[in-house]
Amino acid sequence: MEGRAKLGLLFFSLTAIFLSLSTALEHQTLLLNPLPNPPTLSWPESVSETVQPDPTTSTDPNTLSVQLHHLDALSFNKTPSQLFNLRLQRDAVRVKTLTSIAAAAASPNRTARGGRVPVTGFSSSIVSGLAQGSGEYFTRLGVGTPPKYVYMVLDTGSDVVWLQCAPCKRCYSQTDPVFDPRKSGTFSTIPCGSPLCRKLDSSGCKARKTCLYQVSYGDGSFTVGDFSTETLTFRGTKVGRVALGCGHDNEGLFVGAAGLLGLGRGKLSFPTQTGVRFNKKFSYCLVDRSASSKPSSVVFGDSSVSRTARFTPLLANPKLDTFYYVELIGISVGGTRVRGITASLFKLDAAGNGGVILDSGTSVTRLTRAAYNSLRDAFRAGTTGLKRAPEFSLFDTCFDLSGRSEVKVPTVVLHFRNADVSLPATNYLIPVDSSGSFCFAFAGTMGGLSIIGNIQQQGFRVVYDLASSRVGFAPRGCA
Repeated sequence: MEGRAKLGLLFFSLTAIFLSLSTALEHQTLLLNPLPNPPTLSWPESVSETVQPDPTTSTDPNTLSVQLHHLDALSFNKTPSQLFNLRLQRDAVRVKTLTSIAAAAASPNRTARGGRVPVTGFSSSIVSGLAQGSGEYFTRLGVGTPPKYVYMVLDTGSDVVWLQCAPCKRCYSQTDPVFDPRKSGTFSTIPCGSPLCRKLDSSGCKARKTCLYQVSYGDGSFTVGDFSTETLTFRGTKVGRVALGCGHDNEGLFVGAAGLLGLGRGKLSFPTQTGVRFNKKFSYCLVDRSASSKPSSVVFGDSSVSRTARFTPLLANPKLDTFYYVELIGISVGGTRVRGITASLFKLDAAGNGGVILDSGTSVTRLTRAAYNSLRDAFRAGTTGLKRAPEFSLFDTCFDLSGRSEVKVPTVVLHFRNADVSLPATNYLIPVDSSGSFCFAFAGTMGGLSIIGNIQQQGFRVVYDLASSRVGFAPRGCA
């Protein structure tokens, strides 16, 4: 009898241990860090920028690695709360623009992308991410020969590379002197009849012999100028004959960067143009600034592909070649698939409607309304022990965690085709003010397009292997 009692006690103890382990597997600890302080720029002064390649990077000419900094570093004299609110404002504009681009592309009676009428005499009307929401990360690179160093925003949601050029008809204020192509030994305009000019959305140069470009934005901002080729220098590594827009008339709500390096999938993006040299591969790792002082980075070439990455196939939108579409088939909360979230909610149809894109310039992940509601309800059910707080901006699920240093939260896993991406807690429960309020960092959208934003991508090396038409996620990839 005594033996049976001992066996029963042992069984009960093992069951309790198993249950506690299974519970631990379904939750993770979130260390509560406040909103990050404004970042500082750490690039060398322009005097030394023309010197040697960075010794910490590969000397392989087919590999390129540069640091990325968040746009907040160009917003001076702002508190952490002000910076966060500005980020959410840019985010709303960004999402609205990406959604309208996708909708315009799917429209059966569309003209130019976005429907903006080109300026008379210009060969293109290219609509990309909105000026003030055209990307959240930038780098420093040299333009021309000898190289003049400027800040350029990197954007996976647009294709064309462009920057402000002298002489200016109208130029917005930027941090560095405006690039003057007349002082460069490698600048060259592109003839109207060239294949490069024909890659612009709508060809035809009217009465001109050289190719002109126009990039328009959803808020009425635009950049207009000469479509040309030029040498770009990244930390000592030169990339020649990059087709870019040299903008002499740049109007609107632009940030302090000199221009934009388009990283989309289209014919004129930087990865596509440099595909032969860098094998159509690049990756970035975006650091969570509230938890790490390491810089974010982007790498081009074979070495950008992490060995630990889990890959999901890229999907093609027949109506729009710029965006990176992936197949999201479900989401788990606390170790259990969320009922009501199925692949059909994210389907990209033959007309170009719906779908899920991966975007570096959107901050907060947007899901179709039905999917978001199911995800939110599942997360709320797993956080009943946390004190709720009022809604904040676009966030409808917030918590008052003041006075605490850490909390347990349910795990969240994004299930892509062939790749399960388990998010760190900091990627979905984020500080929103300086008084201890944290919010669930997802939001619903009334449109059909879902967007995986950069908050959810933080800490992963996100690999864009265009040669194999796939995207990969490597956890803890910023080391």
